[in-house]
Amino acid sequence: MKKTLIVSISGIRGIFGQGLDAGVLVKYAAAFGTWCRQRANAEGRKPVVVVGRDGRVTGPLCAQIVTATLQSTGCDVIDAGLATTPTVEMAVLAAQAAGGIILSASHNPAEWNALKLLNEKGEFLSPEEGEEVIEIAEAGTAETVMYDAIGSYRQQDYLDHHIEQILALDFIHPEQIAARGFSVVVDGINSVGGVAIPRLLERLGLKQENIHVLNGEPTGHFAHPAEPLPENLTETIEAVAERGADLGIVVDPDADRLALITDGGQYLSEELTQVVAADFLLRFRPGPFVTNLSSSRAIEDVAARYGVPVYRSAVGEINVVKKMQAVEAVLGGEGNGGVILPDLHYGRDALVGTAMVLQHLVNEDAMLSEVQATLPRYTISKNKLPLGDLDPDALLADLAGRYSDARISTIDGVKIDLDEGWVHLRKSNTEPILRIYAEATTPDAADALAQRFMGELQEGAV
Repeated sequence: MKKTLIVSISGIRGIFGQGLDAGVLVKYAAAFGTWCRQRANAEGRKPVVVVGRDGRVTGPLCAQIVTATLQSTGCDVIDAGLATTPTVEMAVLAAQAAGGIILSASHNPAEWNALKLLNEKGEFLSPEEGEEVIEIAEAGTAETVMYDAIGSYRQQDYLDHHIEQILALDFIHPEQIAARGFSVVVDGINSVGGVAIPRLLERLGLKQENIHVLNGEPTGHFAHPAEPLPENLTETIEAVAERGADLGIVVDPDADRLALITDGGQYLSEELTQVVAADFLLRFRPGPFVTNLSSSRAIEDVAARYGVPVYRSAVGEINVVKKMQAVEAVLGGEGNGGVILPDLHYGRDALVGTAMVLQHLVNEDAMLSEVQATLPRYTISKNKLPLGDLDPDALLADLAGRYSDARISTIDGVKIDLDEGWVHLRKSNTEPILRIYAEATTPDAADALAQRFMGELQEGAV
C-alpha cells in the first residue's frame, strides 16, 4: 500500500493510516515542542503551545497524541478544541504562546490530516523556521523532559474572542448589518465552519431564522468534496436560489478560505473574495495590497481605482504575509478565497472576510450580484498534473528556458505573462502534483491556455 506523507512549510500532511500515523505525529510534535521550548526559554518566557483542530474524524485522536507529546517536551498546552485555523492563530496571540499547532488538512479529502505549525506571532512558520523544526525531527534530537518538568494541560475555547475582535474593528457595524435583515445560506462542509460562521452571523445581528445552515454538523464526513469550488457546490448554489437568500457563504474544513454565492444562486469565483474585500477597504483606507502569483489580475484592476499598488509573492500564506509586512500592506490575500487583514492578525480568515463582505453590501446598499457586476471579468482555469515519476524541477526549468525572452517570474515555479493572459506552473506544497493555473478573459481562452502549457510540459517529459 502506497504511503503518502508531505513535509513542507505548509505543514506535515498525509493520509491517516497510510503515511500519517502515531509515530509521525509524535516525531514532528516532539520536534516542534522542543523548538518552542528552546526559543521560549531563551527569551525568558513560558513554553505554551495552543492546539486546535477542524472537524475531521481523526482530529480528536490526533489531538490526544499531539497534546501529550507536547507536554512530554515541557510545553504547557492550551487545547482550543474544535477551532478554525484563524481562531488558533488569534489564540496564540491572546495567550502569548510560543507557538501553535492546527490539526487540519485544509481542503484535502476526509482521510487526510496534518500538523500546521505556527510561531509565537500566530503566523505559519517561515521556511527557515520550518527547516529548524524538520532538522530536529529528522536528527532525532527532540527532548523529553524529566517527570517534574512535564507541561500542563488545559482547555479553552477562543471562538468568542475571535468574534469579539472582529466586532471591535472600527469599520464593522453590527447594528447596520442587523438592520439590513440579510438572509444567508451557510455551507459548513461538516467541519468547524458549520459552528463558527453561524455564531459570527448571529453576533453580527442576523436572525437565527435567516441563517440557513447546510452540512453544519462537524462530523468530519464531508457532504461533498472539501474544496469550495463550483462543481462541488451544486446543492448549495441551488439552495441559495430556492430560498431567495441574499448570499451564500461557503468555507473549507478549517475556515480560512471563503467562497461566495450571489443572490439568485450564482457562484462568485474564489478569486474574487479578496477583490471584494479590497473594493470595500481601499475606499476608506488606501494602501498597498499583496497577493500571490497565482491570483487573478482583477485585483490590479480594482486597486488601480484607488491608486494603490499591488505586490506579488510566491504562493503560500507565509510568503504573502512576509511581503505584506515588508511593504506595510493594509490588506492582502490569496485567490483561493483567502483574506488577510493585519488589523486582526496575519492569516487568511473566512470570518473577517464574511464580516467585511456583509458590511460592504450595507455600505453600498447593494446586492452581491450588483457588486459582482462592477468587478473585472476574468476566468482562471485551475488544473493538476500528477507527478508520478516526473522530475518537476527539470520540467519547469526546461519551460523557463524556452520562454526566457517573455515576461516571466521564477520565484515560485514559472509564471509567464502574455498579452492575452497568464499561466503559472508550480509544484504543490500539499499534494504530489504540478498545479497549472491560467487566466484569460473567457473560460474557453483560459482552458486553451492551460491545455497549451500542459501539453508543453508533457512534451518536455518525453
